[in-house]
Amino acid sequence: MADLVREIVVEASPATIFGFLTDPVKHLEWLGTKADLDPVPGGIYRVLVGGVHPSVGEFIEVVPDRRVVFTFGWDEPGHPIPAGSTTVEFTLTPEGDKTRVRLVHSGLPADAVSDHTGGWDHYLGRLDTVATGGVAGPDLAPPST
Repeated sequence: MADLVREIVVEASPATIFGFLTDPVKHLEWLGTKADLDPVPGGIYRVLVGGVHPSVGEFIEVVPDRRVVFTFGWDEPGHPIPAGSTTVEFTLTPEGDKTRVRLVHSGLPADAVSDHTGGWDHYLGRLDTVATGGVAGPDLAPPST
């Protein structure tokens, strides 16, 4: 298994970014076409990515404005990354009036890191857009998974 690590610096506060990670309405502004989120330990993380790919897991840790951790996988028959089989961790670190967003996606099969790197780069770009007041548009053309 392998880990994927990505970081971006966003011109927004940790509180602003935290909302996009935990509020289902805000989550859909950057990732997903349908979201069922209960951001408490043991709560559901279910997001339909691009209107096609159902991702499912559960929240493990939620620290307001600092950290969000959930399990993640694809709820599709025969998918090599089944629902809840990997872990996604977002850490929000203030840097002046900006925030460093660090994403660690762990437990991925080595041959899935490239696809998921492209996917996360795409979605982190969309997160940056919406957190700074822009509009990312509908999530209808997801990268391959």
